[in-house]
Amino acid sequence: MIAPNQWFDDFQKNMSDLLSKTPAADIERNVKALMAQTFARMDLITREEFDVQTDLLARALERVEALEARVQALEQQLDKTE
Repeated sequence: MIAPNQWFDDFQKNMSDLLSKTPAADIERNVKALMAQTFARMDLITREEFDVQTDLLARALERVEALEARVQALEQQLDKTE
């Protein structure tokens, strides 16, 4: 008697062999190529690039807030001297 894991492995191998010999394999390759081409035209970015830009934006916003507070303090000093 064949062990259940061996039977599943054999079944998977047989199905893979069968699918590789059918038009389904060609269709899969064509769909993958079409999707890759479409994604290339969409000008997408990677998750790492997105995270870097998010981090840069957060730091820029912090700097803007600090500069706004500084300008407000300077304006208050100017109002006191006038």
